[in-house]
Amino acid sequence: MNNPRRELLSWQFDMTWSLFTYHLERLAPEDFLWEPTDLSWTVRPDTAGNWLPDWADTEPDPVPVPTIGWLSWHIGWWWSTVIDHAQGRMPRKRTDITWPGNGPAAVAWLQELRTQWLTVLDKLTDADLDAASTLPWQTPPDNTIGHMIAWLNAELMKNVAEIGQLHLIRAASKSRPGKQ
Repeated sequence: MNNPRRELLSWQFDMTWSLFTYHLERLAPEDFLWEPTDLSWTVRPDTAGNWLPDWADTEPDPVPVPTIGWLSWHIGWWWSTVIDHAQGRMPRKRTDITWPGNGPAAVAWLQELRTQWLTVLDKLTDADLDAASTLPWQTPPDNTIGHMIAWLNAELMKNVAEIGQLHLIRAASKSRPGKQ
């Protein structure tokens, strides 16, 4: 059965993922925790060995520059909660979603989330796309599953661009004496 809206959202996701793959293939493990400035947010292990993100409940001013590790956790967090929501499960809390602990494991985690997401997308009907979304950051009129998927695509595209930019800045800074 033909579903033009779902196909368009899937196409947009696939295009964004292909841009993400371009960056992921070029990242070295040490790129993930590189802090581009003194005011950075990253992921750090707690005493139990769980990698947790730097976080503030109220956005600081200025906003810290996130590391690639933090951004990969951020993608995994919101994607996990959207998958939970789309499958009718109670979305996990931010504090329940930890970073895998290194760059290659983070890439594998995100690739697994992609696989789960494609399974969710493939099953959606027009009625599903029109169903209400109850995610807390979505308010009327943008409160359907279709809007949630469009938001996910936009958020992924933004985070992919941020990761790409951080990687470019790190690579360029290596060529300057005294910079790493």
